[in-house]
Amino acid sequence: MVGGVGVGGTNPIRVQSMITSDTRDTASCVKEVLELAEAGCEIVRITAQTRRYAENLEHIRDGVRGAGCQVPLVADIHFKPDAALEAAKWVEKVRVNPGNYADKKKFEVREYSDAEYSEELERIRDKFIPLVKLCQDLGRAMRIGTNHGSLSDRIMNRYGDTPMGMVESALEFVRIARELNYHDLIFSMKASNPKVMIEAYRLLIARLEGEGPDWNYPIHLGVTEAGDGEDGRIKSAMGIGSILNDGIGDTIRVSLTEDPVHEVPVARAIVLNQQECSEPGGLKDAATVDLQPCWDPFSYRRRPSEVLTIGGHELGGDREFRVVTSRKKWDALAHKLDKMGDFQPEIVLEDSGIVEVDPCNPEALDKLSAQACPSLVTVPDGLDLGVVPAFRLLSSRIEDRHPILLKDTLHPERDARKDFLPTLLTAARNIGSLLCDGIGDAVLVQGEEAPGQSMRISYNVLQAAGARIFKTDYVACPSCGRTLFNLQTTTQKIREATGHLKGVRIAVMGCIVNGPGEMADADFGYVGGAPGKINLYVGKEAVKFNIPESEAVDRLIDLISDHGKWIDPPVREPAEA
Repeated sequence: MVGGVGVGGTNPIRVQSMITSDTRDTASCVKEVLELAEAGCEIVRITAQTRRYAENLEHIRDGVRGAGCQVPLVADIHFKPDAALEAAKWVEKVRVNPGNYADKKKFEVREYSDAEYSEELERIRDKFIPLVKLCQDLGRAMRIGTNHGSLSDRIMNRYGDTPMGMVESALEFVRIARELNYHDLIFSMKASNPKVMIEAYRLLIARLEGEGPDWNYPIHLGVTEAGDGEDGRIKSAMGIGSILNDGIGDTIRVSLTEDPVHEVPVARAIVLNQQECSEPGGLKDAATVDLQPCWDPFSYRRRPSEVLTIGGHELGGDREFRVVTSRKKWDALAHKLDKMGDFQPEIVLEDSGIVEVDPCNPEALDKLSAQACPSLVTVPDGLDLGVVPAFRLLSSRIEDRHPILLKDTLHPERDARKDFLPTLLTAARNIGSLLCDGIGDAVLVQGEEAPGQSMRISYNVLQAAGARIFKTDYVACPSCGRTLFNLQTTTQKIREATGHLKGVRIAVMGCIVNGPGEMADADFGYVGGAPGKINLYVGKEAVKFNIPESEAVDRLIDLISDHGKWIDPPVREPAEA
C-alpha cells in the first residue's frame, strides 16, 4: 500500500508522474500535484534534495489534503540520508536510489577486495537502517530505484555499467531491509536505453524468483530520459510495453521532457494499449508448440540470417534494417519522395517475394525448409496470436538463413480516422520489443493508413531500438524540482541546432544526479551545473564548466566541431508533416 493506493497483486497497473516545481514553493507544488491528480495520476513524486527541502513536504502534503485530494505523495531522494529521514515523516513513500544513497560516485577506477567491499556495505547499512526503521514505524512504502546512469563506483568496479550491476545494486539494499523484516518495497531498474532497461528488468525477475517465493515485490517500470514528442513516446512504449508483454509491471511512469501533465495520458494509453492488444490465445497457443527460444532475454544479439537483395536493397545478416510498405502507399508517396528527407520507403511488399508462414502449421514450415534459397519470411495477417509471440515462435521454428519481416499488427484496420497515439504505441511496443530481442530484419507498419506517417513511425521505431540510426539521438531527462534550466525550451533549441547530425548522440540533463552516468553512451552532454550555468561533457567527462546559459548551445556546437562531428545542415524543401 502506498497511502490508500494498492500496488501489485490483483491491483490495476498504477500510473505515476513527478512535479517540476521547486519543493520550497508550496503553492506551486500543491497546484501541480492537484493538476496531475485531476489528469488521472495515481501517485505523485516530489524531489527532496536536502533536509531543508524535505521539511516543506509537510506543508505541501497539508495543502494537497486540504484541497480534498488523497493522491499519495513520494519523496525522491538522492545522496542525502538526512533528507530521506525528514521526508518519511510527511509522505506515503520514499524513493531511494541505491547508486547514490550514502554511496560514492566519483568515477574512480579501483579494485575492491572482498573485505573492502564488505566494509563499504557495512557503512551503507549503518546509513540505511534508520530510514528502514522509520518507514516501518510510520507505515511508509519504499521504492529501491536503480538508475543505469548513477551506479556507484563500488558497483561499477565489480560489475561494470551492466544490467547485472543494476540488479545487484538494488538487491544489496533490499537484503538490509529484509533483515529488519521490512517488506513494503517496490523495485525499479530504469535506463535511457530501452535494451538495457529491458534486460535489467528481466534479470531482476529471474534473480528474485531464484531468491525465493517471498521475494515477489511489486515492480515499477520506466524508461528514464526518454525525451519528448514522438521519440519520447515511442521509446517509453518500447521499453515499458516490452516488459508488460512479459507479464511484468505493477506501476509505470512515462518520463517526457514536457509538462508532466502530458505524461499521464501517455502512460494511461500504454496500459490500455497493452490490455487491448493482448490478443486472445497469444502465449497459451504458442506454448502448445515445442518452442526453443531463439534469443537470450538477458543480452542482445541479432538473430543471424543470410543476406538478400530485394528492390536494390540488401537486408538480413549484418545489413541495415529495411522499411517495407504496400504498393498502395508507395504509389501515394511516389510523387514526393524527394521531399520526404530520410523517411523513405525502400521495398514494396507485393514485389518482395515475401513468404507468409503460420508458425503453428507444420506443413508450411516443412515447405519453407524445402526451399533451396532463403526468402524474406513473415507471419500472415489474421492469426489468432499476439504479434510478439507469433514472431518469437516463427523465429524459433524456421532456419536461420531466412530473414524476417516484422509487422506492427496482424489485424490492420482501414479506418483513416483512427486515433494516432494507440497506433504509434502499438508499433513501438510490438516491433520495438522484437527488435530489442534481436528478431527481425525489416519492418512493415500496417496500423497507420496515412502513408507518410507510417514511414515516420517505421524509422522512429528503428531509431529508438538502436536498430538503424538515421538522425541525431537525444537523451533528455524530464523536468523536476532539481532542474537548473528550462528543459523543454533548451531541448528544442538544441534539436533545432543539431538535428541534422546523423548518428550523433546528445544528452540534455537538468542536473548532475544522473547526468554523467546516462551520458556514458552519449557523444556529448549539456548539463545544468548551477542556476544559469551549464557544463558541457564529452562522453561522461566534463570538459567545459559554468558556461552562461545564453552561450551554451553555441559552445556545444563548437565542442561538436572540435571533435570532428559537425556538418553544416542541408538545405531542403519542407517535408510534409
